[in-house]
Amino acid sequence: MRSDIIALGLAAAVLATLPVYAIVSRGKPLDAEVAKRPVSVLLGYWIRDWIMWLIGPIERFFVRVQISPDVFNYTGAVFGAAAGLAFANRALALAGWLILLGGASDIFDGRIARARGITDKRGAFLDSTLDRFSETFAFMGVALYFATRPWEVLATALALGGSMLVSYARARGEALGVSCKEGIMQRAERLVLLALASLLDNAVTGSMGWQPGSVLFAAIVIIGVGSLATAIFRTVYVAKELKGLR
Repeated sequence: MRSDIIALGLAAAVLATLPVYAIVSRGKPLDAEVAKRPVSVLLGYWIRDWIMWLIGPIERFFVRVQISPDVFNYTGAVFGAAAGLAFANRALALAGWLILLGGASDIFDGRIARARGITDKRGAFLDSTLDRFSETFAFMGVALYFATRPWEVLATALALGGSMLVSYARARGEALGVSCKEGIMQRAERLVLLALASLLDNAVTGSMGWQPGSVLFAAIVIIGVGSLATAIFRTVYVAKELKGLR
């Protein structure tokens, strides 16, 4: 219980920066990378720009000390594996924070590489591949958390499979010359939903008298359905575009 209180306190402290961001960012343009990305239903431009503002000082420090972007590729996978272990051991709040740290690592690797002008194909490959490892580890942990609850395990399998299909549809499309980055359940949305549900589950289920894991289960269902819908959308879009290229 104490760890849950600490986790929620840290989350509240992070959210408390929103009013500060709203004041200091008024009238300023969006972060360049945020502005050029497709609009997100769940994570709008304002939220994404707030995240970039929040981690900006840390990013600039890493650029200044010239830490290799590859470090963040590897640490992202480590955080994903650690989150999986936390889920398996029923430490949901800890798992939520590890998911967020893994997401931050995923942001840092690309932004630091671009800031230092050292982007390359190897880094892009490691980024995409290790992201898949990270998600797999995390969802495996969720499945172990729900090991005695078959419907929850099935939903977790759908979430994992849908997540992989979203990434594959994009990668295969780009390999054939068609780019499709749109969709309601991309990696950022999946990470945020999974992390928030993990952080809030014990507090919400305890206060409402629900079965532990109910909030996490709801998030997993949303991730699974949303990921499958995104994968289908990308498949149809890429297929239509390829038909027009004949």
